[in-house]
Amino acid sequence: MKLIPLPAFSDNYLWLLHDAAGHALVVDPGDATPVFDALQRLGLQLRAILVTHHHPDHVGGVAALRDATGAQVYGPARETVPEPLVRLQQGGTVEVLGLRLAVLDVPGHTAGHIAFFAPEVEGGPLLFCGDTLFSGGCGRLFEGTPAQMLASLDQFAALPGATRVCCAHEYTLSNLKFARAVEPDNQALRDYQQHCEGLRAQGLPTLPSTVALERAINPFLRTREAAVAAAAQRHDPAVNPADPVAVLAALRAWKNGFQ
Repeated sequence: MKLIPLPAFSDNYLWLLHDAAGHALVVDPGDATPVFDALQRLGLQLRAILVTHHHPDHVGGVAALRDATGAQVYGPARETVPEPLVRLQQGGTVEVLGLRLAVLDVPGHTAGHIAFFAPEVEGGPLLFCGDTLFSGGCGRLFEGTPAQMLASLDQFAALPGATRVCCAHEYTLSNLKFARAVEPDNQALRDYQQHCEGLRAQGLPTLPSTVALERAINPFLRTREAAVAAAAQRHDPAVNPADPVAVLAALRAWKNGFQ
């Protein structure tokens, strides 16, 4: 299996996965053009379109791709996504390219956000997490609650450490700047920031990350760590450091205004 991040807009990645037979799937194609270009360049047939949530930069190209290729669309059960599609929720599966992808309900960024997890893939498990998890960060809480986001991130943190985390935006450097403000003494975070700065200087993506790495450096997966909870309380003295939901809420509010 070959995994390719297709850049779109200013900072999106549309994830394309294809097998040796030339069959492909794409995740969150907000723009059809980069996908059509890749399909033509690589001689691929699009078999499936996976959608994590309803925002335009994730669904804008769905109809054009579906109509041109006949690819089956899979998306969240409780969100407005271009019809027709197979609607999915926690416990559902998608079988395509010889893979079985499990569906996870991960509300927070939006109310009905889902993610796709493929446990058995050449090169290691894959997680297509949309805008719920970013490397070093998490999505804004547009429709969900801090408690929902914490539960969603806990699901991701429980996945195998080798799982490749395929986020939908190149937000890594800005997220790591914030993470360093939260945990300035985290050596793994320092090392990762330097690594990612080197990648971006070469015009390369910082993604995919891994679950193990995110557990070590992402403050939103580390709300139960004493240093992270203490930082949240320093920023907002009203925070109870023993309450990870309150810690996450404070971190997200802090990040929203962070420069």
